[in-house]
Amino acid sequence: MIGRVIPALDPMQNRSASERTQLLAFLDAQRAEVEEALTGLADAQARERLVPSLTSPLAILKHLVFVEQNWFHHVLAGRSRTDVGIADDSQDSWVLTDDDTVEGLLADYRRVCLEAREIVASYDLDEVRTHRFMGEVSLRFVLLHMIRETARHAGHADILREQVLAGPVVRMES
Repeated sequence: MIGRVIPALDPMQNRSASERTQLLAFLDAQRAEVEEALTGLADAQARERLVPSLTSPLAILKHLVFVEQNWFHHVLAGRSRTDVGIADDSQDSWVLTDDDTVEGLLADYRRVCLEAREIVASYDLDEVRTHRFMGEVSLRFVLLHMIRETARHAGHADILREQVLAGPVVRMES
């Protein structure tokens, strides 16, 4: 079993580290936040949809597995979407199947994050690849984009976790 996604270093305590080290530390810190938001939720809780979209804590995790695979395995490493095992449409990454569980998707997330770290280690920050919609992107851009994407969804997952654990809310009149 792959261990938890834990940042190699605290990005806030290593303010003079290299750019690469800081980018990876910030991304790993956000990955850890995602994992924390899902840890301890039962599958039924993690599947709960509290907004009109397909968004649930578990769907966020599934989407982030897709995002890691898309950016690092497909765009950066150049593997085909078929070889990576990801859909052409990112919207499909939000659709849960009966087989999707917290334990299973956390294991997938840990694995793809570990693989992403290994892929990133092979490239310079200025290395450029072609994204099918965006055109040329550098590893630096990919890391910044992944920090932004992961942080946004980590925040969503954290709020949804709070709502799920709070149970039904009785609204108070002001």
